[in-house]
Amino acid sequence: MLMKTLVDILEANHRLDNDQLAALLTTNDHQVVGYLCRRARAVAQEQYGTGIYLRGLIELSNVCRNDCLYCGIRRSNRHVDRYTLTPEQVMGCCEQGYQLGFRTFVLQGGEWGDERAQWVADIVSDMRRRWSDCAITLSLGEHSREVYALWRQCGADRYLLRHETHNAAHYARLHPAEMSLAQRLQCLDWLKELGYQVGTGIMVGSPGQTIAHLVEDVQFIGQFRPHMVGLGPFIAQHDTPLGDQPNGTVDMTTRLYSIIRLMLPTALIPSTTALATLSPQGRLQGILAGANVVMPNLSPADQRANYALYDGKASAGAEAAEGLRQLEAQLHTIGYHIDWSRGDHNSSAFAPH
Repeated sequence: MLMKTLVDILEANHRLDNDQLAALLTTNDHQVVGYLCRRARAVAQEQYGTGIYLRGLIELSNVCRNDCLYCGIRRSNRHVDRYTLTPEQVMGCCEQGYQLGFRTFVLQGGEWGDERAQWVADIVSDMRRRWSDCAITLSLGEHSREVYALWRQCGADRYLLRHETHNAAHYARLHPAEMSLAQRLQCLDWLKELGYQVGTGIMVGSPGQTIAHLVEDVQFIGQFRPHMVGLGPFIAQHDTPLGDQPNGTVDMTTRLYSIIRLMLPTALIPSTTALATLSPQGRLQGILAGANVVMPNLSPADQRANYALYDGKASAGAEAAEGLRQLEAQLHTIGYHIDWSRGDHNSSAFAPH
């Protein structure tokens, strides 16, 4: 009964202390975990109903200047067939997506230097002209404030930049020496200042991650109050230094979905492709735990396998833009449906602490 009370406190106050969060993250009481999930699902439905928002994912390029130890497209991986879509290919993906009903596009890619900023700006400007009723989301890593401002001026609405871990020592274990948690957090602050709808989040179960790290992450997310929270399980990629490490779990990832939903009732929370990669029912489990967004892949089919962030990445069937009918059928089995709107953040209901 005491543990269920923690769920009630979290729902009522949108916060718990460190020890209380740790208790929720480590409990083996299935009744408590089930209650947490049900309350998160109820809160998500109060805010957004039973509609699930779509984001059309376009993977611009697997070229990356960084050498993160967990990522399959890291700079030093010589086994990757590198590609960069042409602007014409990007527009073709958007046109296909628009005809299918997508009203949000997500441009994701490996991290380049600021020298490619104008290339991205031109694509964003063209998208804004052609599809003025659509939201444009970027997920292109760390850049200068000036570059973020340029992309915002060209019409980008949202930016996804997962902080990955809020513990500096853990961050250093996962990233090369030239990268720092401080710079990642600075970028997030810039994005908020510039008026983006901002998303952040973590890898769940990444090598070296402890419950204390997860508590630190949850508290940071609660304090930063992003519009979007991306939580995906760590999945090893065999050509990386961490390729022999165990994967994260569906259970811990969905438990965190539920905790974040109760902490930030109006957050946009994707049920990620990584969850669907770990389990055929992973994406549905994420939605039942409080997620309300899915991101089918709109990238050219012949390049999807080359955007190999981790092993076994799902990019076909209900994970692909071509599989929307299959996705709709899956959602119906759990009482949900596709919401074809832009899927904006419910800011009018965003209750402050």
